[in-house]
Amino acid sequence: MPDGSRSQVVTTEVRTGQGGRRAEPAAEAAREQTFSGPWWRFPPILGAALSGVLLALTFGLDRAGLMEQQVAIGLYLLSMPFAGYWWFREGLEELIHCREIGIEFLMASATAGAAALGAWEEAAFLVFLYGGAEAIESFTFVRTRSAIRSLLDLAPKEARVLRDGVEQLIPASDLQPGDVFVVRPGEGIATDGVIRAGRSSINEAAVTGESVPVDKAEGDKVFAGTLNAQGAIQIEVTHAFADNTLAQIIHLVEEAQEQKGRAQRFIERFGRVYSPSLLLAGVALAIIPQLLGADGSEWRTRAITLLVAGAPCALVMSTPVAMAAGIGTAGRRGVLIKGGMHLENLGSIKVIAFDKTGTLTHGTPKVTDLISLANVTDQEALRLAASVEHFSEHPLARAVVEAANTRELVLADSSGFEALTGAGARAIVEGRELYVGSVGLFEQVGARLGEASSLAAQLQEQGKTVVLVGTRSEALALLALRDEVRPNARKAIAAFHRAGIERVVMLTGDHARTANAIAAELGIDDVRAGLKPEDKVAALRQLKQQHGGVAMVGDGVNDAPALAEATVGIAMGTAGSDAAIEAADVALMADDLEQAAYALRLGGGARRISRQNIAFSLCLLAVLIPGAGLGLLTVALAVTAHEGSELLAVANGLRVIRA
Repeated sequence: MPDGSRSQVVTTEVRTGQGGRRAEPAAEAAREQTFSGPWWRFPPILGAALSGVLLALTFGLDRAGLMEQQVAIGLYLLSMPFAGYWWFREGLEELIHCREIGIEFLMASATAGAAALGAWEEAAFLVFLYGGAEAIESFTFVRTRSAIRSLLDLAPKEARVLRDGVEQLIPASDLQPGDVFVVRPGEGIATDGVIRAGRSSINEAAVTGESVPVDKAEGDKVFAGTLNAQGAIQIEVTHAFADNTLAQIIHLVEEAQEQKGRAQRFIERFGRVYSPSLLLAGVALAIIPQLLGADGSEWRTRAITLLVAGAPCALVMSTPVAMAAGIGTAGRRGVLIKGGMHLENLGSIKVIAFDKTGTLTHGTPKVTDLISLANVTDQEALRLAASVEHFSEHPLARAVVEAANTRELVLADSSGFEALTGAGARAIVEGRELYVGSVGLFEQVGARLGEASSLAAQLQEQGKTVVLVGTRSEALALLALRDEVRPNARKAIAAFHRAGIERVVMLTGDHARTANAIAAELGIDDVRAGLKPEDKVAALRQLKQQHGGVAMVGDGVNDAPALAEATVGIAMGTAGSDAAIEAADVALMADDLEQAAYALRLGGGARRISRQNIAFSLCLLAVLIPGAGLGLLTVALAVTAHEGSELLAVANGLRVIRA
C-alpha cells in the first residue's frame, strides 16, 4: 500500500503525460495527505478564516475612522499570510521547480500590483478570497482521500494466529502468507485468506458493497475488513496486510485520482500557454499606454484588474473536483475506476458487451432436470451417474456429483474409470459398464435412445446442456445442466437500456443455441457465439467503428484482450481472474452487474458536470477579460466575480457524488 509518509516530503516526482518526470510542488503533494477532522480545523481553511476575521475587523474600523491609516495597512498586510501562505508557496514552487507560470503566480502578481497602487483593501481581499477558495478545493481532495484510506480502519489491528496449535495475539501487519489465524463471531477479518476450518456468514459490505451477508465454508475466499457474523473460522493467509484487498482498493483509487482525463489534460495544456500570455498582456497594458502619453495610474489599475479577472481558476477546477469526487465515491461503493480518463470515457459509452460464463452467469453449472427413461428412479439414476463421474474433474461431472451429495445419496463403488474426451466418461459400477455423456456418445456406442433425442433437443433449446446415463444398450436417464444466470442480470440489462445504451451485446465462446436462450431470457439485443479471444477483439473493433464508445464486461483470462481493446473494460472483481482485473479499467468488487450500470451513470454525470464547468468558466472569462481591459471593472469586483466562479465550479463538481 502507499506509504503515508509521502505527504511529508517537500517535493516529490510525478509522471507527466509524455512519459517523463518533473518535480511536484509540496502544496500540490499536500493533496495526498489525509484529514479526518472537522472542516474548520483543516489548516488552510483555518488560516483563511483567521484572515477573514482580521480583514473584516480592520475594514470596519478603518471605514468608521477609528483606526490610523498606517495601522490599517499593517493589519491588511498581517491578514495576508494566513490565507496566502498555502497558495503562494505552491505558485513559487511551481515557478522554481517546474519552470511554469501558474494561476498562483498570476494572483501573487495581481496582489503585489494592487498593493503597489495603494489598494491595500483590494489586495488583502484578493488573498483572502483566493485562499478560501483554494482551501475548500484542497479540503475536498483531502477528505476524499481520507474516506478511502479510512477503509483500513475496518480491518482489526491484531489477529489470533495459530502456532503449534496455540493461539497467539500478534499485530495484523505481521501476518504472512501461509499463517493460519482464528476469527470468532462478531470479529473483523484482518487480511485476505481462505477458510480452512469452519463455516460462517460474512458481511462483505465494506469491500464489495454487497449488503446481504454471504455464506462461506471451507475453501472459500474471505477479504480483509469484512465481518464474521456467526461461527468461528480458521483462515489461511493468502495476502499480507500490506497487500490485502483493502490496501489494493486504496492504492487503485489513489492512483486513479492522479490520472487525468482528456478534458483535464486539455485544460492543463491550455493553462501552460494562457497563464504566461495573460501575464505578458498585463505588463503590456501597464506599460504601452503610458509610453504613448496616457495616464499611467489608470492603465496600471486596469492591468492589475486584468490579471485578477483573467486568472482561469474556475476553468482549472472545472474537471479535477468532479473526477476526484466521482472516483472516490465509486471506490467506497465497491466500484474501482482506475483513472479520470476512464471515468470520463464511461460517459461516452453507446454499446456494452458482455462475456457469458462467469459474467452474466455464475460460471458453475447446476443440475436442473432429471428424467428417467427406463425402469429406474430419478434418485437411482442420479446415484449411478455420480458414481461414474466421481473421479472426473470436468465441471459438468462435478455438478452431477454435487447434486447427488445435496440429495445425500450414497455413491456406489466404481472401477475402471475412463474419461472420453469431448464425449463423457465410462466406469464399472456395481458390475455394470455405465456411460455418462452426450447424446452423440450414446449414438456412437449404439444405445437405444427412444424419446431421449427429442427430450434432449427441447432442453437444449432452453439453453441447457444434456447428459445421458446408461449402458451400451440403452439410455437409463437424462440429466440437464445449466449455468444459471446471475439473479439481477435481467434487471441490470434493463437498467442499461433505460440509461440510453444503444445496444447490449453478448460475446461468448459457448455454442449459439445456449447463448441465444440466455440472451432471450435477459433481453440482450445481439448475440455473437462460438468466439475465440481474438474473435471477441475483432467484434469489439467492429462495434467501436459502428457506434463509438464500447464497454466490455468480463471475468476470465480469455476476456483480458477484449477488456483491453474496449473503450472501457469492466472486470468482475471477485469472480474475475487477476489477468482480467489487471487489463480492465474498472473493477466491480461485488460482481454485481447493476454496479456497472451505476458506473455508467456516474461517468455520464461527471462528464456532463465537467463540460458545464468548462463552458461556464470560458463564458465568464470572455466577459471579465474585456471588461477589465476596458476599465469597466474594479479590482474588488473582479476579485468577487473570480473567486465566486471558482467556488461555484467546486460546488458543481461535488454534485457528482449524488450521481
